[in-house]
Amino acid sequence: MKQAIVTGGTQGIGVAIVEMLLGEGYFVTLTYAHNEEAAEKCRTKLSQISKNFEIVKADQSDKDAMKHFTQEVIKKGCIDCIVCNAGTTLRKNLTDITNEEWEREMNTNVNSNLFLIRDLFPIINPNSRILFIGSMMAVYPHGTSLAYGVTKSALHALALNLVKCFEGTGTTVNAIAPGFVETEWQKNKPQEIRNNICNKTALKRFAEVSEIAKAVKFCIENQFVNGSIIEVSGGYNFK
Repeated sequence: MKQAIVTGGTQGIGVAIVEMLLGEGYFVTLTYAHNEEAAEKCRTKLSQISKNFEIVKADQSDKDAMKHFTQEVIKKGCIDCIVCNAGTTLRKNLTDITNEEWEREMNTNVNSNLFLIRDLFPIINPNSRILFIGSMMAVYPHGTSLAYGVTKSALHALALNLVKCFEGTGTTVNAIAPGFVETEWQKNKPQEIRNNICNKTALKRFAEVSEIAKAVKFCIENQFVNGSIIEVSGGYNFK
């Protein structure tokens, strides 16, 4: 059975990707950082689909926690798919961002993903799939999401540069850049803000998490998709 890892896999886009991978016959190891309630809800939901999963607590802002996680994965054998979905956001103006907050964004959204793939490199099977969940905010800068936008831009660049590291192995590396997606975070926004977002999107709505999971599936199935940043935005900022 093929083995997959999905970071931040207990909520939103992450759990939709996990469901898709379970449907494709993978055993999926998914991580979460702090939300125990969401992890239990996810466990209950996934148990109705398959028994081929494991939920592991591993906070990507914690270097020691991630080191322990990778060591445990290595003990189990080989990996065929890695989806780096976990991330954090910071909505602050430039002059309000502290050094610690900036470093936490970089560690969570960029550094931890690089270290994860570096440490797992020896057990990544040929013809594997590596995917990063980036963001359209790395394409269209946002006034109060400087740190998030910069880290997601770095994540896109990481995907492109890793292609050379896996050259000749058959393994592909891509990034998905979602626009605004109908997650719990977005659902809780004031309706006025949601309307403003929809008015900037040609389809006049938010993406469903399943639509992002389908983009991941496309990259898994098509080996010639490699080194791509695939925008799934519904025509955001089309005007």
